[in-house]
Amino acid sequence: MKHALNQKPDYEKELRNAGVRITRPRRIILDILTSTEDHPDAMKIFHRAIEIDDSISLSTVYRTMNLLEEMGAIHRHAFNGGPSRFEQAHGEHHDHLIDVDTGAVIEFKSDKIEKLQEEIARSLGYDIIHHRLELYGRKIDRSS
Repeated sequence: MKHALNQKPDYEKELRNAGVRITRPRRIILDILTSTEDHPDAMKIFHRAIEIDDSISLSTVYRTMNLLEEMGAIHRHAFNGGPSRFEQAHGEHHDHLIDVDTGAVIEFKSDKIEKLQEEIARSLGYDIIHHRLELYGRKIDRSS
């Protein structure tokens, strides 16, 4: 499910509409996802959740993430073969630059890249129906 740019998703409403019961642990996980600006993995979500309620289990985190992914409310990424990381499935299409030293994920959008990808696909006789671009890099040391 897509959300308007800069509008926070209402995961609780989406799960309720799908007939899923909203428990206190699940609500905490949903609140964490709604407020996060990064691309956390399940362990980060779990650690953030147990700071609020130490009775939340890792399996509850995984079940909740799987439900949201199946519904199309979140995207799962496995950057560079690492653990699955999650982001809200809202807003416009964007690509990712992953810092190989810190693991930071920088979102970016480039009309030039989008146009070039479209041109390449068309020249090969294809229409793009989905794509994902991940760039991996190391911060340039500009102090030297």
